[in-house]
Amino acid sequence: MTYLTRATAVAGAVLAAAGLLAAGPAHAAPRDRHLGNWLHLTLTKGDAGPGAARGTVLLCDPPQGHARAAEACAELDAADGDISRIPPKSIFCPALYAPVTAHARGRWNGRPVDFRQTYTNTCVMNARTGAVFALDT
Repeated sequence: MTYLTRATAVAGAVLAAAGLLAAGPAHAAPRDRHLGNWLHLTLTKGDAGPGAARGTVLLCDPPQGHARAAEACAELDAADGDISRIPPKSIFCPALYAPVTAHARGRWNGRPVDFRQTYTNTCVMNARTGAVFALDT
């Protein structure tokens, strides 16, 4: 009986050790590559797939990422990082159908941001999103 108890204990210890080895080494939780307020911005024109998208990373401490980064960061700061809360500009846009999809993902004040919207054309997008997606200027 003693032999069976020792054998059972040894087998249990071997199985427990094997389970720990199979689990692999512990890894640290992934961290964002960018600290502070940042957004990865992409624009896709027309019905093109994701390969046709172009974009940049907008960093706001200090503002950098495209030519109007300081203005974009100020608008985002006023809207608490919510692109849909940026006040639309009152401008005339032609009724031309040339769709553009704007996508932003990142972090603002510690909260995740994931914004995606398709606009009828670039003029309408710029009127509604301010300098955030103005990557060409």
